[in-house]
Amino acid sequence: MRALVAYASKYGSVEEVARFVAERLEGRGIDCDVADAAEAVVKEHDLVVLGAGLYMGKMHKQGRRFLKRNWAALSHVPYAVFAMGPLSAEEEELEKVRPQLERGLRGAPEPVEAVVFGGVIDQERLHFPFNQMPAGDHRDWEAIEAFADRVARLVRVPA
Repeated sequence: MRALVAYASKYGSVEEVARFVAERLEGRGIDCDVADAAEAVVKEHDLVVLGAGLYMGKMHKQGRRFLKRNWAALSHVPYAVFAMGPLSAEEEELEKVRPQLERGLRGAPEPVEAVVFGGVIDQERLHFPFNQMPAGDHRDWEAIEAFADRVARLVRVPA
C-alpha cells in the first residue's frame, strides 16, 4: 500500500502535521510519499491525504490547485483532508471555520474525511498586523493522531 501525503503550508506547521500523519501511516504498514502540494501528483497511490492551511477565510491556494490538478485521480482513490488555522482548538472555533474548508473543497471529488485542527501563531514568522495576534500552538496532537489512525483504516495493508 502506498499513500501520498501532500501539504499546502505557508509557515511550516501544516507540513509538520503532514509528516506526523505520514509517520503514523507508515507505522501501520503504509509506505508514504510526502510532498509539497504545489508539486505533488497522485500516481499509483492507494490513499491520499491533503493538509492545507486556512488563511484569510480561504484554503491555501496550493491546496486548491492540488485538488484541481488531481481531480481525476482523486475520483478513484480514497482521500482525506485536514485543514489548520483556527486560533484555538475549541470545538466552537473549529466549527466556525469549517465553512472555509468546505469552500476550498467545492468542485473537488468528495473526500472520505475532512477535519479542521487548530493552527499555530508564531509572531516571529508573521508580518503586521498578524504578528500582533496572541502567540500559541493550538494543534491537538491526540485529535491529529486519531485522524491519522482513521485514515489508515481506509486501505487494507497486506499481511
